[in-house]
Amino acid sequence: MVRELMKDTVFLAQKAQPAMADDIPTADDLLDTLRAHADGCVGMAANMIGVNKAIIVFDDEGTLREMFNPEIVYRKGLYLTEEGCLSLQGQRKTKRHKTIKVQWQDREMHTHIKNFTGWTAQIIQHEVDHCNGIII
Repeated sequence: MVRELMKDTVFLAQKAQPAMADDIPTADDLLDTLRAHADGCVGMAANMIGVNKAIIVFDDEGTLREMFNPEIVYRKGLYLTEEGCLSLQGQRKTKRHKTIKVQWQDREMHTHIKNFTGWTAQIIQHEVDHCNGIII
């Protein structure tokens, strides 16, 4: 189901609660909402649809991916960039890393670890910030 976008910065600034297997409907809603905003959005976190859970979805070079409880465990190659967000107006400067290693769970709560680089790494960092209550 496509959900309304959260704009309340007080809510968005909260650290997300851990996601569990029974949060799969939230991931489904996130994917539907991301598809509905695909013309101007490449990633979303659950708090962007009003659910305070650590779930993100993103476009990984044309394939939509989801992560439950994502955690960046390694960062390399700091750079300055500008980003926008559907929950905020305008562009804001932020710092990102060219390479990251992420640990997360899938829908079956199996743990994965993978390196990401470039644009995909930037998207993931933005969404993980959402899970940590960090707003650009």
